Amino acid sequence: MTLPNFLIIGAQKAGTTSLYYYLRQHPQVYMSPEKETHFFTYLGERPVHGGPGRPATAIITDAEEYGRLFSGVAGEKAVGEASPSYLYSERAPERIKRYLPEARLIAILRQPAERAYSNFLHCLGSGREPLEDFAAALEAEDRRVAGGWGPLWHYRRKGYYHEQLSRYYALFDPAQIRVYLYEDLREDAGEVLRDIFEFLEVDESFEADTSERYNVSGVPRSRTVGALISGLGGVIPVARPILQKALPYGVRQRLKARIFATPPRLDPEVRRELTENYREDILRLEELIGRDLSGWLEV
Repeated sequence: MTLPNFLIIGAQKAGTTSLYYYLRQHPQVYMSPEKETHFFTYLGERPVHGGPGRPATAIITDAEEYGRLFSGVAGEKAVGEASPSYLYSERAPERIKRYLPEARLIAILRQPAERAYSNFLHCLGSGREPLEDFAAALEAEDRRVAGGWGPLWHYRRKGYYHEQLSRYYALFDPAQIRVYLYEDLREDAGEVLRDIFEFLEVDESFEADTSERYNVSGVPRSRTVGALISGLGGVIPVARPILQKALPYGVRQRLKARIFATPPRLDPEVRRELTENYREDILRLEELIGRDLSGWLEV
């Protein structure tokens, strides 16, 4: 059975979807046809949902079913999948170590207050967030977690990257881990990909088409549209590749503009409060990954 030799482990709403689609263009890279299998997050368990809207349909908890995702590998040197829940999951690191001890791990991180807000907008846009005010959703988070709402709604909690990454550095050789910033991908996706290609030991000269950004958060122009998108949650991932081939990029962007409105910017006071909560974790993260994150602390 072929299994992946690299994983994109997160973070959610930090560019993992774009990275998935860019990497799958490389002829020496095989990406699981299902993005976000969440296999190592829920291995042998019943996935936690708990909140409003339909549960995710692509979650795979059976080892044989997971292995079948890679039955199409045809000599590619790098075989991977992308499940951003792996970074947040407390159990995923040990499970990955047990199943894939030599795997190379890729993380991409975003300023945690901005990431939390984008996560909120994603849920709002897909009809799975009943509160339209981000501050109110943050205030409700502890009650929701206690009430069994799944990780999708853990907006604040998913931003403590040092705590989460430390679990991987405790189990894996640091040489197996590469960490990038959302800003890196946004400002120079080509350079990020060249570095990842080198990390995965595939042809570094390959140039992927990085003109499209994927899974960008927006707010539906009506609640009815949001409910419809939520209802189509199991269909959209399957249909996306077909639509991408059938509709030119410009047409897709115009359609998206008709469905979604540009969301309001994150309230500066909410951003300041969140960033202060993350300050200690950010400072520790700087030391762990050797990156200057002072820009993340600006409020």
